[in-house]
Amino acid sequence: MFKKEIRLKYKELRQALSENQIEELSLAIANEVLSLPIWEKTYFHVFLPIEAQKEVNTEYLLHLLSGKDKEICISKSDFETRKMTHFLLTDNTKIKKNEYNIPEPVDGIEVPSNKMEVVFIPLLAYDKNGNRVGYGKGFYDKFLAECTQNTIKIGLSFFEPEELISDVNATDIQLNYCVTPKRTIKF
Repeated sequence: MFKKEIRLKYKELRQALSENQIEELSLAIANEVLSLPIWEKTYFHVFLPIEAQKEVNTEYLLHLLSGKDKEICISKSDFETRKMTHFLLTDNTKIKKNEYNIPEPVDGIEVPSNKMEVVFIPLLAYDKNGNRVGYGKGFYDKFLAECTQNTIKIGLSFFEPEELISDVNATDIQLNYCVTPKRTIKF
């Protein structure tokens, strides 16, 4: 299947989910994350969900990381350069939605991409090889290219993998894991 078809399919599947289903599935995903071999790491990057897109609610994951005393980073996107700037999430961090309804930090302590040890990645879909399909703007591929080779890349998805994404690009960066409500898939 091609990315364009996959995007349409998974946007429809997500829109069919109720708010209650999203909360239950998101909590199950956070519980599943506990089984990953990542807990000796310190710097964790987490996306804040776009509610209108019915993304995985990462609030449960944030509570989990906070409870384990991890350094949590969140991003602000620049739509002209398609680059993300990362900030440490603290009690003083002010969050504001941008013009695309993406919750972002207003400002704060900047953290470079190469400091990230674990990155939780939003996605629409992924395949059995760890290739992912996002919204097609390339923000995460640019960001992940700036991370170290040892950075653990974890997709979060409500759904099981597609067999194959037919039009993977050389710049697409594969996942190490994808966590679903029922299981964790290692690539």
